[in-house]
Amino acid sequence: MAEPKVDLASISLFRATPAQVEETRRRRWPHLGGTLSLAEYIKRDEEMDVLDHATEGKMITWVLAPREDSTTLDFMSACRTYKRASLIAYPSSSPSEPNSVQETTSYGVAAVFTPPSKRGRGYAGHMMRLLHWVTASRANLPNFPEAWGAPPEEVADAGGGMFSVLWSDVGEGFYRSAGPGGEGGGWEKRGPVSTVWEVGAEEGDDEGWTWLTQEQLKGLWDHDAELIRKELENMPMSDRSYEVEHPAALVTCLPTNGVCGFQIPRATYGSNFSMAGGFWGVQSSSDPDTYASWSVELRPPPSTLIVTRLWASEDTFPGLIAKIKQAARRSGIGRVEVWNLRVRLRNIAEKTGGRTFIRSEHLPQIVWYGPGVTGNVEWAYNEKFCWC
Repeated sequence: MAEPKVDLASISLFRATPAQVEETRRRRWPHLGGTLSLAEYIKRDEEMDVLDHATEGKMITWVLAPREDSTTLDFMSACRTYKRASLIAYPSSSPSEPNSVQETTSYGVAAVFTPPSKRGRGYAGHMMRLLHWVTASRANLPNFPEAWGAPPEEVADAGGGMFSVLWSDVGEGFYRSAGPGGEGGGWEKRGPVSTVWEVGAEEGDDEGWTWLTQEQLKGLWDHDAELIRKELENMPMSDRSYEVEHPAALVTCLPTNGVCGFQIPRATYGSNFSMAGGFWGVQSSSDPDTYASWSVELRPPPSTLIVTRLWASEDTFPGLIAKIKQAARRSGIGRVEVWNLRVRLRNIAEKTGGRTFIRSEHLPQIVWYGPGVTGNVEWAYNEKFCWC
C-alpha cells in the first residue's frame, strides 16, 4: 500500500549516519550498480570516500527524514554534496584594471535518489529545496517558508557556498523548480555542449609531447589552477560566446584537491581497463600551457575517452587533439568527447573531424547565492573535470 504524503513541516534534512550512508548505497545499487555486485558497489563508494576530493568533510551524504526519527533507515530520499575550492571574478571598477578574482567555496551535488516505493510524493524536490539551507550562507537566502517548519540544523563542514552545480539526467525543470523559498529559483541549465571525434587509424610519433601518468597530473592541476586565476583576471565581462552575454560575475570550480583526479578511479573501478602506458594526460614539451587530461566512459558502449581538462590556443589545438585521439586509439577506444569546447576552437574542431551538438543528458545546472540572480552569472570552465 502506498504511504500517505507527509506534512513537510514534519520532515527535514540531516547529515546521514554511517548506517544511513550504507542504506543509500543499498538502495541505489539495483538501479545504478551496473555490472558490480552489491558488495563491489558498496566497496567502490567506500574507496571513493577516502580520496582527496571527499576527505576532511568535503563529501557529505544527506537524508530527508522525519524530525522525530532522524536516524531511521526508512528515510525518504538522499543525496551527496562535495565541497570545492572555487573562484569568482567580478568586474573591476576601472576598465584599465583586471577583474577582481576571489577565492570561495562551491558545492557539487550528486547521487540524488528516492526509492521507487517513496516516489511521487515530492520528497526529492523538497530535499533539494532544503539543500540550499545547508550549503549556502543563510544571509544570502530568502526567508525560510513557515510551512516547512524550522530550517535544517547547520552542520560542521557545510555551508558558506556561493554557488552549487549538478548534472541532471531528468531534464532541467525538476532542479530549476527546487529553489530555497519554494517553486523556482533553483539550478539553471548551462551549456550541455559536446564535441565528439571518431578516432580513426592515423598514427604519429611522440616527439614534442610528454605523456602524463595519474601521479604526474597532480602537479598539472596546480599549474592549471594558476592559469585559470590569471585568465579570469583578464577575461572580458561581456562576450557573445558566453551563455550569459553580460554576466555580473564569472564562476568556476578548481581541478585541485583531487576534484579532477577523482574522475579516473570512479570511471575504471571494477573493470580490467587500463590506458596504454598508464597515461591519462598529455602536455606540449615546448608550450607547457598546452595540455589535456582525460577519463573514460566504458558503459554504455561504445567506450569513450572523455577529456576532463583542455587548454590550447587556435595554433596548438590541432596537434593536441591528434595526441588525444592517439591515446584513445592505442587503448582500444574509438571515440573522443570534450564538454564545452571553447567557441573559438569549435571551427578548428570541425576541420579535424569533430562534431559539436547539444547533449540531452548530463545537463550542467548551477544556482548562485551571491548578489543578483543565477541568470546573471556565467559558469566558466564548465567541463568534465568537476562532474560528480
